[in-house]
Amino acid sequence: MRLHFKPAVLADTISRVKELSRNGSWHEVLVRFNEAKRAGVGITEPSVINSVVKASSKLSNEHGKSIHAWVLKQGLDAFSSVGNSITDSYVKCGDLQSALGVFRSMRSRDSVSWNVLIHGFLRRGDLGRGLSWFRRAQAGGFEPGVSTLVLVLQACRSIRLVNELFELHGYVIKNGFWASVSVQNSLLGGYADVDTERAEDMFDEMLDRDVISWSVMIAGYLHNEEADLGFRMFVKMVSEAKIDPDEVTVVSVLKACAGIRSLIAGKMAHGFVLGKGLDVDSFVENSLIDMYCKCRDVDSAVSVFRDMTWRNLVSWNSIVSGYVLNEKYSEALSMFCSMGKEGIEADEVTLVNVLQTCKHYVNVCWCKSVHCLALRKGYESNDFLQNSLIDAYIKCGRIEIAWDLFDSMEKDTVSWSTMISGLTNNGEPDEAIAVFNKMIHAQERPNAITIINLLEACSVLAELKRSKSAHGIAIRTCLAPEVAVGTAIVDMYSKCGTIESSRKVFDQMPNRNVLSWSAMVAGYGMNGLAREALTLLAQMKLHNIKPNEVTALSVLSACSHGGLVEEGLSFFQSMVHEHNLHQDVEHYSCVVDMLSRAGKLDKAMDLIKEMPEGLESKASAWGALLSASKSFGNEDMGKDVIPRILELEPLNSANYMLASSMYAVGGLWSDAARMRRLAKERAIGVMAGYSAVNVEDRSCRFIAGDESHPQAREIRSMVKQLHRCMRIDRSSGSMAIEC
Repeated sequence: MRLHFKPAVLADTISRVKELSRNGSWHEVLVRFNEAKRAGVGITEPSVINSVVKASSKLSNEHGKSIHAWVLKQGLDAFSSVGNSITDSYVKCGDLQSALGVFRSMRSRDSVSWNVLIHGFLRRGDLGRGLSWFRRAQAGGFEPGVSTLVLVLQACRSIRLVNELFELHGYVIKNGFWASVSVQNSLLGGYADVDTERAEDMFDEMLDRDVISWSVMIAGYLHNEEADLGFRMFVKMVSEAKIDPDEVTVVSVLKACAGIRSLIAGKMAHGFVLGKGLDVDSFVENSLIDMYCKCRDVDSAVSVFRDMTWRNLVSWNSIVSGYVLNEKYSEALSMFCSMGKEGIEADEVTLVNVLQTCKHYVNVCWCKSVHCLALRKGYESNDFLQNSLIDAYIKCGRIEIAWDLFDSMEKDTVSWSTMISGLTNNGEPDEAIAVFNKMIHAQERPNAITIINLLEACSVLAELKRSKSAHGIAIRTCLAPEVAVGTAIVDMYSKCGTIESSRKVFDQMPNRNVLSWSAMVAGYGMNGLAREALTLLAQMKLHNIKPNEVTALSVLSACSHGGLVEEGLSFFQSMVHEHNLHQDVEHYSCVVDMLSRAGKLDKAMDLIKEMPEGLESKASAWGALLSASKSFGNEDMGKDVIPRILELEPLNSANYMLASSMYAVGGLWSDAARMRRLAKERAIGVMAGYSAVNVEDRSCRFIAGDESHPQAREIRSMVKQLHRCMRIDRSSGSMAIEC
């Protein structure tokens, strides 16, 4: 039965409900509405009903259902605006099924009805159904508004529906939406993600380009790994177009600077940020920290962090991550402790970074502490953290814990890949390959990362038969044409000693990047073909491939192993002036190794002393000097080097054994024994060195003192014969063979 009509009370109720709705007093709207119902006031005006429905959706879905039931009882659902409001109410409460039910029961639908439903699915992330209803709406003669078109274009962009983008592009032009800058920007964003050239053409055609248009193009270049073009677009934006970037633009630009690892460009961008007063935005400040860390300027990153007026969890994670990235692990731990003192609770990202420091220090107790913290905070279901825990436990030698974690978790491709990688890096390539086989039996499809980890395991084994099998798997999974996979195959064959196969794969790669060329250069170097490595470097220039720091390291390593000292020094000098490359500590270490191998120990020591401020010589450089001191009988220099290398790498057993061996060669038996005793006191496990030789596609290992081989007597006899055949000319530092 309908409620009776009281004009004065009704008018007051309508006025009061509308006023409360405008003020956002949702609870009071419902109170007033319920009072009117109890007073017998009949409310039938759609605008008032819409306000009541909106208020109910702001409070809870249950309130919304109650109002919906009342609307049906009063027969007010005949008004399309009321039906639209109820549909929208369910959408905003996340009850899409109820929203769909209301939509289907509506006697008359207008453009708002379709917009509400399509918006609901798209905004809630159900892009497939949202686009499906958009197509149905089009078939029913529905004409979308600008906001709907923008959402539909963004949905196509998110799920990379290129053909739909083309169709919508035509629809936009045909139906007069081309004048809308927001529609143009949404379409531009879709193209920028999948087709940079088409995006550039459209950008050039746009008459009205706002800050969003420029930001979309910059972000598009970043998405397609063309950070240098993104930075150039920014320069053009501010210098030619005279458009002031906003915070979103600046964040993309800082990512571009980090992408090209250009500290100069990053500092220019930072100066621009300060000049425009954009540094008050925490998103921008966090991006500055990230940029400086990736450009290897941690001090500037810390300066930005210290000057922040308000630091959020992302700020703390950025600086901790930056320390880890720059191998400043003690500082990372210190910053993590400061987080706790500041009352900032660590999240999964924080713990993953802390686990990197646990791996570095090989400290299983710290791993367990992080693991316990993760359990207390309820992060145990986070796949990223679980995989990091597995990796850390393997690195710390607790493979049984890693296996327990791995067996108990819901495994995906990343989990399998982590286990394979962890076992490989821990010197257990056979186990790693066995895990890959289990993965295939579990019918889990490998991705490019999995295949790269498998290829790395085969590289460590250096077994040609297994390597060829892994190559076949890469081909059958259609992953071999990927640049990263092809590069890993090149590297694998090089480490197996089959440089011809490596070069064949390199030549057949459909696409090659600078890392592919660097891998081939390194392959020639490790196989003693230094001249060929230098020839390949010259070919890079002919193909317009600019060598990077990795390439430079490969070239220097090739010269070191090939004895091309003058050529290596010449290239080292040309790095800055000719190739515009930064000489990092790894490059200095490689040159020190090259000079040490050639017996030029004094020059090697001088180079370490001449290293630029900010670069500290690594253990590898001192290790090369120590090894050369032993080989060339320079005990005085060896004694100076030993304390330095043990300070830098106190947990590396090879350093203690090398020091002990050097003392033993010089007849200093007590010092030799002291080095071995020190290693034992520090509980440092000694890994036996071995040599490997490929015999009939199988890798045969030879370990010093091993008598378990069935042909041990014949092997020992052959080794003695080889020793008699070789002599070392210590005056020239070269090795001659006489048989």
